[in-house]
Amino acid sequence: MSLATAAPATPASADTAGRRALGQALLLLLGAAAWWLVYSRLAAAASWLTFEGLGLVRRTALGSAVEFFLYEAPKVLMLLTLVVFGVGIVRSFFTAERTRRVLAGKREGVGSVLAALLGVVTPFCSCSAVPLFIGFVTTGVPLGVTFSFLVSAPMVNEIALALLFGLFGWKIAALYAGTGLAIAVVSGLVIGRLHLEGWVEPWVYGVKAGAGGPTEEALTWSGRVAAGREAVRDIVGRVWPYVLGGIAVGAGIHGYVPQDFMASFMGRDAWWSVPLAVVIGIPLYSNAAGIIPIVQALLGKGAALGTVLAFMMSVIALSLPEMVILRKVLTLRLIAVFVAVVGTGILVVGYLFNFVL
Repeated sequence: MSLATAAPATPASADTAGRRALGQALLLLLGAAAWWLVYSRLAAAASWLTFEGLGLVRRTALGSAVEFFLYEAPKVLMLLTLVVFGVGIVRSFFTAERTRRVLAGKREGVGSVLAALLGVVTPFCSCSAVPLFIGFVTTGVPLGVTFSFLVSAPMVNEIALALLFGLFGWKIAALYAGTGLAIAVVSGLVIGRLHLEGWVEPWVYGVKAGAGGPTEEALTWSGRVAAGREAVRDIVGRVWPYVLGGIAVGAGIHGYVPQDFMASFMGRDAWWSVPLAVVIGIPLYSNAAGIIPIVQALLGKGAALGTVLAFMMSVIALSLPEMVILRKVLTLRLIAVFVAVVGTGILVVGYLFNFVL
């Protein structure tokens, strides 16, 4: 009797799951259509609100700055929400434990390339640098491979990549991704060849690696969509003040900074502009989403692409807060080597693109 009653439950459950998946797909399609409708009207809405609603005068510094902010703020936040939702789904296929298993035991050359690629899609922030470093080292990942991951994860940020694509097109997005990955791979290879394992804090090697890490449950697509929503709540909820702050700075640059001044200060003709941009960027702290509007304003004012890329990469990959956190596991000598190697790569990228473009 129990078998007879249990048999019909399976098709009913499958039918319910199918209806739920169909409803979820329709809801996503409706949401995407609404998103595009609003996004396509932002420029007209910002212009009307600035000059008709607020009554500001066209072609003035204040009018240009306000219009920039009212247009860029919703545009960047909408792009960020869409990108983070998609990234949250992609990241549901990756975990830190799975990444460690993939990288453990790999040779430095192959491992550095693989680590740099995994760094793009693996969840990472500066606050997780220490536990990730310990986990990698104690599970047999070579030091150079570990550094390739630590450089790539914040530098070639998938959110920044998608925002650059949406704001500037595929060419600049591809330049950013390609150069960032190259710096990560080369940095890992250089640090690996220097054999600096003795410059890691001794206590790190005394930490026992976890037996298996957290359990990795197979997610359904409903679970992956839920992971995307959770990523939006978590990431967008944390970074939106930085995004608005970056847009406000960008609006000030767009409206009030003369184009000739910015071109002379960060132009390709000033040989010192690239190292100065790196030096200025290191003490700053901003996530990738917050720095993109500043990049957009600098390029719009005539700053050279190589100089702006160097500034952006130094802010993201060599931020002072991250160095302070890494000091828990690295000696000052190894941190200095790390900064020197990555900084040299950023300088090369800046000069290269200023020269080529």
